[in-house]
Amino acid sequence: MLSFTEENYLKTIYHLSDSGAKAVLTNEIAEAIQTKPASVTDMVKKLAIKNLIAYEKYYGVKITRQGKTEALTIIRKHRLWETFLVEKLGFNWGEVHDVAEQLEHIQSPLLIEKLDEFLGFPSADPHGHPIPDKNGKFKVARQIPLAEAIGKKAIVRAVKNSSPSFLDYLSKIGVYIGASLHVLAKMDFDASLEIQIDGKKKVYISKEASENILVTE
Repeated sequence: MLSFTEENYLKTIYHLSDSGAKAVLTNEIAEAIQTKPASVTDMVKKLAIKNLIAYEKYYGVKITRQGKTEALTIIRKHRLWETFLVEKLGFNWGEVHDVAEQLEHIQSPLLIEKLDEFLGFPSADPHGHPIPDKNGKFKVARQIPLAEAIGKKAIVRAVKNSSPSFLDYLSKIGVYIGASLHVLAKMDFDASLEIQIDGKKKVYISKEASENILVTE
């Protein structure tokens, strides 16, 4: 059994490590969790004792196979709960993250399997992020930032930035997962884009926004 804090650290390390592909510095973890590096050092030592990470001073933290399995279980629960909150309880996609952060710590494998079945075994959450199956497996389609689809038509598949303010912004301009976007022009001045949504509404979006919307052509 892991504590809430241990689970949060493990999930953060998994994301920062690019799904376990690289080592993560303790300062990176401290910045992501918004705590002091000394606190991170204490926690990673605890996780190392449990064989969830490998830690070497000055060389950073690398998640182990066991740690990756645990992290994917937490991520699976989080994304299933987000899907449930949006599809069954009517939350909007900008409201669910904090609630799912609390629900992801429930320790009941049977509940999660029943939840997955109840939702129809979804492959992605409301933000377009893949949901690992019970074995930790998931498929990731090749996606590119909207900023790279100049002059092309593309379908919105996911968002890199899941902050409530960004999701609220997207909702207000009419961008959603599955929306059809046509990138009409790129402004030389600030690299903002003129886009058309679902063949109708035309809007301008900033360079930052276009880099946080992931699409397939």
